Amino acid sequence: MAFRRIKSLSVAAFSLLLLFSSTISFAQDKGDEHLQKEDKVPQASDEKGGEGHENKKFDANEVIFGHVMDAHQFHFFSYKGGDGEQHHATIPLPVILFEPGRGWSMFSSGKFHHGEETYNGYRIVSQHYREFLKEGGMQDNEIRLLSDEQIVAVDNAGRPLPNIKVYDLSITRNVVQMFLALIVLVWLMLSIAKRYRAGQGVTSAPKGWQNAIEPVIQFVRDDVAKPNIGHKYKRYMPLLLTIFFFILINNIVGLLPGSANVTGNIAFTVVLGLVSFLVIAFSGSKHYWGHIFWPPVPHGIKLILIPVEILSIFTKPFALIIRLFANMLAGHIIIICLISLIFIFGNMSTGVGIGFSPISIAFAVFIYVIEVLVAFIQAFIFTNLTAVFIGQATEEGHHGDNHNLAPTEPVII
Repeated sequence: MAFRRIKSLSVAAFSLLLLFSSTISFAQDKGDEHLQKEDKVPQASDEKGGEGHENKKFDANEVIFGHVMDAHQFHFFSYKGGDGEQHHATIPLPVILFEPGRGWSMFSSGKFHHGEETYNGYRIVSQHYREFLKEGGMQDNEIRLLSDEQIVAVDNAGRPLPNIKVYDLSITRNVVQMFLALIVLVWLMLSIAKRYRAGQGVTSAPKGWQNAIEPVIQFVRDDVAKPNIGHKYKRYMPLLLTIFFFILINNIVGLLPGSANVTGNIAFTVVLGLVSFLVIAFSGSKHYWGHIFWPPVPHGIKLILIPVEILSIFTKPFALIIRLFANMLAGHIIIICLISLIFIFGNMSTGVGIGFSPISIAFAVFIYVIEVLVAFIQAFIFTNLTAVFIGQATEEGHHGDNHNLAPTEPVII
């Protein structure tokens, strides 16, 4: 029953997104030269002069960053069909753009055909588009200014218009996956809470997900909140539990093939770090702020220590941001690099690629298992350090806490 419910929620969410992505672009200014209903830009030719990417070698850099970076679609795999063309198994997502003077435009990312075509006067930056611009005579330093997955306004020839600013508010795969993780989190907690209200787990033994979630909640309460925050821990339990489970769910889902690496995105960890920063700042006691702006040290040391203490206010959330981002990103990159070695050696020699496959897969599976462990560890570390910093901010002053006073009696060693 629980599986059917979560499956229904997922299907409903994706159905809503697909329905939304089919909306035709509106608010168009037909007088602009660069606005087109649909323009197709010629494909970059290969080494033999033909169209397409039939002879294109494996690009590990494109594969690695295409997996770990955000995108406007879910891409699962590609294959060459019987017609000799490259086909992609993808789920397009809604593109929402705002251009000053033109207004809003909404359409499906499938209109870009994986970065190979222009739609409605816009083009998404991809490797194919970079090759097209290079063959069109655009300088390399200008091409490097374009970010992958960036949507730019283009002219009739498909070249980007530098004076046109496009604000991209699209629902990317990171956003979709965060919504799905939020749906799973809310559904899971509400269903468990409903069982406790009915008496299951209180007057009788817990069942199902209660057996898995209850020990985790007790762990966060007894080993994270109480030791670090003290008697005020109940006030911060909802925050700590939300942070722990939200990070954990996104970490686990991010390990599934075709999913998004949400926690390996710096924007995601910045928002979490900002939440922790605000909670720590607004929870700070008089004693906490007093130690920062007027630490109990000799006056000559205050000039050095006060800037250090003020800087520590920002370094604490910064450490949370970088630690989670770096660990989750590094694990995904290592796994993709190990798999990419098969294709890299395969380009040199088919036999070498096949021979190296078992070694590469074995190491990738090993790192994958480690990543499952890291998913739990990083959720714990972020939650635990947040509790530590909150505990430091809420700590009350102790009687006789004055480090400037000399001891009443000399200490004899």
